[in-house]
Amino acid sequence: MGIKEHTCESWLHLLELLYADTWNPALRRHRSPYVFRGVSSAAHGLRTSLQGLAGGGDAHALELHLLRNFRKYARRTVNEDDSSWHWLAVGQHYGLPTRLLDFSYSPLVALHFMTRDPSTFDRDGAVWMVNLARTNASLPEPLRDALEQEGSSVFTTDLLGSVTRQAPAPTARALNSDARTLDVLGRLSADPYLLFLEPPSIDERIAQQFALFSLPSDPALDMEALLAQQPDAAVKVIVPARLKWQVRDHLDQANVNERTLFPGLGGLAQWLRVYYTTPPEEAGPG
Repeated sequence: MGIKEHTCESWLHLLELLYADTWNPALRRHRSPYVFRGVSSAAHGLRTSLQGLAGGGDAHALELHLLRNFRKYARRTVNEDDSSWHWLAVGQHYGLPTRLLDFSYSPLVALHFMTRDPSTFDRDGAVWMVNLARTNASLPEPLRDALEQEGSSVFTTDLLGSVTRQAPAPTARALNSDARTLDVLGRLSADPYLLFLEPPSIDERIAQQFALFSLPSDPALDMEALLAQQPDAAVKVIVPARLKWQVRDHLDQANVNERTLFPGLGGLAQWLRVYYTTPPEEAGPG
């Protein structure tokens, strides 16, 4: 029990840690059971932007206000799907504070986000690794069954919508459509849980970043505490500050940078800014 922590000693050791346990004998392919989230500081946990905005307040009520107003003002731009899960994913993609956290199937993309800002290279970074098989084992039966029937380990907004629409309606209080939908996750199980959701591919950025979101059953859920209670559910790989420039340079050579992950002139400009930043004298070979 608890979240395992490893500190890498070199670039090669880092790759060894991130690509551990990838062999899948059933498929006879290397397919990692983990999804990855890179953070610029090892002190950063798995706190969502919604939790940060709510402070100690009511995250449930705040979420509904944010989603209602985002839906109202964004409707001119986003018309593909009117489900609450779709709007929640689109809002997260554009920076709306939500209960979601960004993850990627790619450990290299996670490393990019850990090294995206050179001003943070004076502190240790980290990559969070979450094992989908472990978290999915704790899902309520209707959600587990839906994934099994789909042959998937993560939800799409359509698949999640099909499950939540079949859930019993709430009886204790009248709810608007967003509240009724979001409230379903908590009603499917008395125990908190964590599922993963693939966002709709509304632009190239989502596809390039191999993106998905963590989705807790409760917007106030302490995800680190939940993962710590599930055996082998999560690993935290700490990357010392002294290795960050080396990691960034290797990612550049592998073509994993702003230019490719944020297609367009904005991403190109960001990449050039970092590419031509002069490292400090103490930045060595690692």
